Amino acid sequence: MYTRILTVAALIFYSNLVPADQTDDRLETLFITLSSSSDKQVIRATENQIWDIWFAHPNSDVERLMQIGVQRMNANRQSEAMIIFSQLVENFPDYAEAWNRRATLHYILGNYQESIDDIERVLSLEPRHFGALSGLGLVYLQLDQLRKAKEAFEDLIEVHPNSPNARENLRRVNEDLRLNVI
Repeated sequence: MYTRILTVAALIFYSNLVPADQTDDRLETLFITLSSSSDKQVIRATENQIWDIWFAHPNSDVERLMQIGVQRMNANRQSEAMIIFSQLVENFPDYAEAWNRRATLHYILGNYQESIDDIERVLSLEPRHFGALSGLGLVYLQLDQLRKAKEAFEDLIEVHPNSPNARENLRRVNEDLRLNVI
């Protein structure tokens, strides 16, 4: 299995390297829709379109390797997924979604600082990445860094005002902060 993964990775590395582009023209309109719509179906469809753009890569081999990495992660085959995501971020450092998936895997594994480091890279490439902002808030909650969690959830709500769970997470953080002051 590892040989197959490494072979695919080698093919990708030596293929025509085209960076992923988080400046896709469609994103601006989609983020306006995400911020202005109150229709849950429209919001969900818009989120899905944004995720599709973030996941897409001009190199179909890279995209296929991402799919394999996600499948491995979802099947609790974390070491294989980590190899894949790490190869992707090494070879395609501008592919924000590869960093995001590796950050998610680090979170699952309890590697919170590594998750934060990867999320920071995601946000340097795509500051509106609502998945990364949500993940950052959750990591800080795990670390009991409530002020940083609050900031992450506030940033998330600024980008995606109708984000599921964002307002509830922010409410919980504010309540915890209030209780910690008493």
